[in-house]
Amino acid sequence: MNDCIFFGLNINPILFKNEPEKIIKPIQFKFKIENENENEKQIKQISSSFFSTIFLFKNGKAIEYLKGNYSKQNPEKIQIKENIQKVTVDEQNEAILTKEGNVFAKGEYINPKKPNRFINISSLIEDTNDRIIQDIVSGANAIYLLTSNQNVYGIGSNYYGQLGFDYETLEKAEKPILMMKNVSKIFSGNNSTHVFLLNSNQELFGCGYNEYGQLGLGESRAETKIQKLTKIQNIPKGKIIDIQCGRWHSIMLIENENENPKRKLYSCGGYKLNGFGKDTYEFTEIKSSLFENDDDNIIDFSVGYIHTLILTSNSKLIGFGWNEYGQLGTGDTNHQKIPIQIELPKLRFNENISNYHISCGFNKSFLYYSPFLSNLEEDLIKLFRRKEFCDISFKTKNGEIIEAHKLILKYRLNQNENQIEKLQEIISKKSIKESNQIFEMIYSNRSKINPILYCEIKEIINSNEKIEETMKRIYLNENENEKDFIIERKEKQYKFPKLILIMRSELYRGMFLSVTEDKSNKVTDYSELSNKSFQIFEYWIYSNQIKNEIEITQEIINEIQIGIDYFQLNQTNPNLFDLLIKKFNNQNQ
Repeated sequence: MNDCIFFGLNINPILFKNEPEKIIKPIQFKFKIENENENEKQIKQISSSFFSTIFLFKNGKAIEYLKGNYSKQNPEKIQIKENIQKVTVDEQNEAILTKEGNVFAKGEYINPKKPNRFINISSLIEDTNDRIIQDIVSGANAIYLLTSNQNVYGIGSNYYGQLGFDYETLEKAEKPILMMKNVSKIFSGNNSTHVFLLNSNQELFGCGYNEYGQLGLGESRAETKIQKLTKIQNIPKGKIIDIQCGRWHSIMLIENENENPKRKLYSCGGYKLNGFGKDTYEFTEIKSSLFENDDDNIIDFSVGYIHTLILTSNSKLIGFGWNEYGQLGTGDTNHQKIPIQIELPKLRFNENISNYHISCGFNKSFLYYSPFLSNLEEDLIKLFRRKEFCDISFKTKNGEIIEAHKLILKYRLNQNENQIEKLQEIISKKSIKESNQIFEMIYSNRSKINPILYCEIKEIINSNEKIEETMKRIYLNENENEKDFIIERKEKQYKFPKLILIMRSELYRGMFLSVTEDKSNKVTDYSELSNKSFQIFEYWIYSNQIKNEIEITQEIINEIQIGIDYFQLNQTNPNLFDLLIKKFNNQNQ
């Protein structure tokens, strides 16, 4: 079952043909797609702006609702052959990020002569080593690309300096231009004419439209246009989780593990939109009794053109900002300058509120059910694009360098060091794109990506093994040199490779990949799990299986439930807790 609700502006495009232009109370969204089953309609992401709304599904396909499209083709399937990983739309453009790291885009600022035709804009980047894209973000009329080398490129309008250049020298960029190097995250909004870039030293830079102080530079820097990337001072203490931008305001989510609540929202910009009821020129904490304790920890938030919605762990939906079209879902069109609680529709919130997500567009809002089901192969591919743990290099036929993780290659290449040399010989005859596809096949163990390339490498890889079996071999291996992190509990120490912990645990993913955390071989102490429970955890984190020889008790189930939350385990389907319950029930039949 796929739950999705909608409220707000119901024109440009029309999402509900038999409903009014203003839907002020949440209503259930129904997809009418011919020849598609329910499993192909599990939402992964929604991106919406003034003229279009795109729904991306977990099978890598997407559909879009377009302005003025009343034909039987509404909604239309997006015709991209590659598996789609992320979508983003702005006022005039659309962009698609594929699993292969390509970005296809269309629109007035991308391809003025044929605005309805998708073109591969990542292939237009001059540096061929920078054409694998890790993330995309839209501004109002600009698209930002974050490459696997942590460089940011911009394409589109530069009217407000949102590409980081003086408008008099660059009105718009028809090809991606380099904005900044050494970037970990991009933040903007598909209705926003300003952008933030976070570098690897946790320093925040911004540029673009700033008439209302939406860049957080302080009252002394209230220029209309900031046309050069400028460092944002006085950033709140803590880890920046997200920043989302409206037209005239910005909302920042900060996390501090030692504070209560752990997550807090900070805002700057126009007084009608920022949640304060007064202008703020620096990022200032939004204080409200609606999220003042740990039970109301913020799970998700989204910023539209001129409104903001927040979802808390206590199943509260909170909103503020403009409400002319009912985009706050309050049942009226009254504007709200400070946060108010919104009555939730009767969906599946009793299941797990963290499985719900918010997406705000141009005066419209979506709340949808999308449980996170981690896939180890997907995690490996994402890890392949990260450079922090790479320890082996390969050179393509054109001299480009691809870095990889030797530990994973070793167990993919029949545990034979000689196979790495054979792989180097193959890569030396391939282009950068073909080489990346080969590594993706090796990491994910998928032969369907490119049959021709797969035939060339099938003799050197473990093609018939499931990836969990590969991980289990790592678990059973006696080479302690590959286990570079210690988890200490009570009197015993357990060693793990950091790569495995990154793939299985959000806790350690954040610890090891954070730009602010110490990445040394630190020791963590976690003593609440019994020996048996920790053995279950240790075995599962490699193999996605439960040890057969361990008898499951109710006490173990209770401990594992605590451990899952503590380690923030990336749960697959079926997840660890479900497997324990099943085995426990079988034991007691």
